[in-house]
Amino acid sequence: MSVPRHEIRAQHTATTVTVYQAYPPSIGLPAARDGRFPSAWKRDRMTWIKPSFLWMMYRCGWGTKEGQETVLAVEITRAGFAWALENAELSHYVRGVHPDQDSWKRGLRRSPTRVQWDPERDLALNPLPHRSLQLGLSGEAARRYADEWTVSVRDVTPLARQVHTAVRGGHQEAAAALLPVETPLDLRAPRPVPASATP
Repeated sequence: MSVPRHEIRAQHTATTVTVYQAYPPSIGLPAARDGRFPSAWKRDRMTWIKPSFLWMMYRCGWGTKEGQETVLAVEITRAGFAWALENAELSHYVRGVHPDQDSWKRGLRRSPTRVQWDPERDLALNPLPHRSLQLGLSGEAARRYADEWTVSVRDVTPLARQVHTAVRGGHQEAAAALLPVETPLDLRAPRPVPASATP
């Protein structure tokens, strides 16, 4: 079955969504140690989060690029992820979606979140026909992400290296088995009712 061109795929639970980022060790290691972003993390700058592990590997070169040596898996609330999407504007003008470029620019200035769709990547980091979501968070969205939505922060740099080693060794099946399981995310799906709320 073919994958839809635009579809959000992520590792998720009933209450959380996992996204990926890469930072220098000075930011990434304290974040993973404390489970939250340190004060040195700039809350007034735009930050991009990615639900795709392999797109993150493409972006950070398996954690080898300067300033991106520490790869983080950040588990955030499902409600926060939904808020980011609901308050987002596309990062570029699309004819037929926006009435005109001026209205798109106005929306971009007002929106704390930007949506960008980039080609998803395979294990060799080659582009695939379908797209992977990126969310750019600024202003209120960045502050909420760091201080309200974050549930846990894990250092997955060792996993990145393990997958990369398997790929370089030609062990594609072993590499694929190590990948986080990312499935379509439907934010409209009903959430389970807590046991304490059942009659």
